[in-house]
Amino acid sequence: MKYNRIVVWFRNDLRLSDNETLTRAIQQGKEIIPIYCNDPRLVGKTKLGLPKTGAFRAQFLLESLEDLRKSLIQLGGNLVFLQGKPEQVVVDFAKQIQASAIFFSKEVTSEERHVDKALEENAFSNKIACESFWQSTLYHKDDLPFPIKQTPEVFTQFRKEVEKQSKIRAPFPLPTAINYPGEALIPDAGLPPQWTDYGLEKPKREEHSWLKIRGGESSALGQLQSYFWEKDLLKRYKETRNGLIGMDYSSKLSSWLALGCISPRTIYTEVKRYEKERIKNESTYWLIFELIWRDYFRFIAKKHGTKLFQVSGIRNQVDSWRRDKAQFIRWAEGKTGVPFVDANMRELNATGFMSNRGRQIVASFLVNDLEINWTWGASYFESQLVDYDVCSNWGNWMYVGGVGNDPRENRYFNILRQANTYDRKGDFVRLWIPELQEIQGFDIHQPWELSTSDLRALKIQLGHSYPQAMGKIPALEKTY
Repeated sequence: MKYNRIVVWFRNDLRLSDNETLTRAIQQGKEIIPIYCNDPRLVGKTKLGLPKTGAFRAQFLLESLEDLRKSLIQLGGNLVFLQGKPEQVVVDFAKQIQASAIFFSKEVTSEERHVDKALEENAFSNKIACESFWQSTLYHKDDLPFPIKQTPEVFTQFRKEVEKQSKIRAPFPLPTAINYPGEALIPDAGLPPQWTDYGLEKPKREEHSWLKIRGGESSALGQLQSYFWEKDLLKRYKETRNGLIGMDYSSKLSSWLALGCISPRTIYTEVKRYEKERIKNESTYWLIFELIWRDYFRFIAKKHGTKLFQVSGIRNQVDSWRRDKAQFIRWAEGKTGVPFVDANMRELNATGFMSNRGRQIVASFLVNDLEINWTWGASYFESQLVDYDVCSNWGNWMYVGGVGNDPRENRYFNILRQANTYDRKGDFVRLWIPELQEIQGFDIHQPWELSTSDLRALKIQLGHSYPQAMGKIPALEKTY
């Protein structure tokens, strides 16, 4: 064995299967001590005063940690919980138990990389080795056909090159046992983070919410089994992925991917098995296509560094955004007076989730109709989304803001056309905006087109029971 005792620091890799960090530690260490460090900076405030980790994401994280600890215990291990800045407390803990090395997964964005560098320097000064592993993407960074700094600025070029020239590595197998030193060395493994650590209250589930997900690797693998095999839905993924209501219109794997409860390679391997045993079509490829998009944003983030979070983006464009906090709050609370926008925002606030189509619509409205600083929207999503992924979130918002990777100039979404395509009967709006639910059919998307007498008959008064629309909404026939 190379090391006598290894601390395995879990971060956004809260799983046992296809976990290279854990696998390499088991191969190289006589004793393994898995840990999770609750970094107080992750529960602080954004520049807008929003909690960095909102209630729904916090709940998903706590569930994932609980599941990880149970899985480790079943293998003869445990999960030790630490509190504080990892670059200090992880090294202090390793020094206290006389560990030879610290193993952890690599991250790509600036805050996490600063932590990594500080931890490695601190560990080195205490004669503790550090080894880190890249395992957040479908394609390993060492297998790309170009250096990171030469990652193409257009996704299609990136996709074609990696598909043609790179191979996807096989997942690492599930460990069968962990040699954990036990209570003799670690009498108290500590408690997982509590709600009080986040300054939050446990969220209440909306009665009419269809979203049913629970954090953890066990749930992630259960969802994979359900969506692919039990319900046999993968074969229709491309046709249904722009849906709005229910668990079945998309895979819903993004939340587990975000915390690393499941790896993209595990999903890819299962898609390939499905193609072999059931059917191979455009839909099965499209799920892989989305995983490649996720890779792309991560490599772009590594290439451009802090530009990802700057209002000028990676294009270094001049800042000309409005900073109207009152209008931003109306957008965030789902009170813009534009039903399709408001319904999506209310779903986000009530569940921590929003469909892919909904995200594009509300982002376009904030940026193109209200002309409000795109980074405000990105920051709000960071706080609220259960499936918040730093690279995908900020990469997508840069795209909408016109300062990211986008060969097209026109990124505008006509709200009524989107509504007509994806919610023609108004069922989604009716679900989340009860004050308008008596309006029948498509009219629910444009209540301002109804006469005062018609609205009065339905007990609706625009500006009172439901807000007046913000800005001028393009008519349905004026599509883009």
